Amino acid sequence: MSAQAVTGPTALGGDARRFLRLTWTLAVTNFKLRFYGSALGYLWQLMRPLLLFGVLYVVFTQFVRLGNDIEHYPVVLLTGIVLFTFISEATSTGVTSLVASEALIRKVEFPRMAIPCAVVLTALFNLGLNMLAVVLFAAISGVDLHSSIVQVPLIVGALVAFVLGVVLFTSAMYVKYRDVQPIWDVILQMLFYGTPVLYPIEVVQDDFPTAAEWIVTLNPFAALVQQTRHAAIDPSADSAAVAAGGWGHLALTGVILAAILVVGFLVFRRRAPYVAEEL
Repeated sequence: MSAQAVTGPTALGGDARRFLRLTWTLAVTNFKLRFYGSALGYLWQLMRPLLLFGVLYVVFTQFVRLGNDIEHYPVVLLTGIVLFTFISEATSTGVTSLVASEALIRKVEFPRMAIPCAVVLTALFNLGLNMLAVVLFAAISGVDLHSSIVQVPLIVGALVAFVLGVVLFTSAMYVKYRDVQPIWDVILQMLFYGTPVLYPIEVVQDDFPTAAEWIVTLNPFAALVQQTRHAAIDPSADSAAVAAGGWGHLALTGVILAAILVVGFLVFRRRAPYVAEEL
């Protein structure tokens, strides 16, 4: 008679309030620990995107000159970098989050999904702080406030859904397959260069209009970056729907984003009871 595999707690557990409370507590604790003992505290968190922005701004305005004809290009560039920093931070930490919490998982019974969700929430706290710097920089740069800025919370919500789906999938798979981390590092770089962060979408549209449409259609992050630019910085820039080639293509983007979240959730839910056993 074969031995039956020992399983642990499920992804969400049986108590939604407990799951949410644990997620919040873990996220707040991680956020506080990140700056614990640091004299500069939050400034270290802000320094990374600002330094990257400074280097890229000089390169792409003084040498390559991709953004000279783009309205408020410095703000567009900084916004894209801050959004990508959120994705990079959440997913890079999220991939190893279950393994990094091995001691906790082996000793305490709690909903496993609280760990990757807390990672995403912590990164969201940092995104909120970084966006304050973006807002200040935009105001100094003369960006006007438009009514379409009300779309920003919805855009951030969609971005969080995209990131959460990725983190749930990769963290669950990494427990058994450690190749997931280097593979995701490569995909993350592809995501950065395949999104109009460094270059405005107009650069691609001028020479490869069809390619520009499919970049926005097949890459949810590209669609979200473009819509952020349209809604919060420059309403004269193409919206995500226009850049994608119409609402039909943008609907496909939405399907891809939803599929990433659903697949991530289903994979995590299936593997969650066996996490402690596989660690």
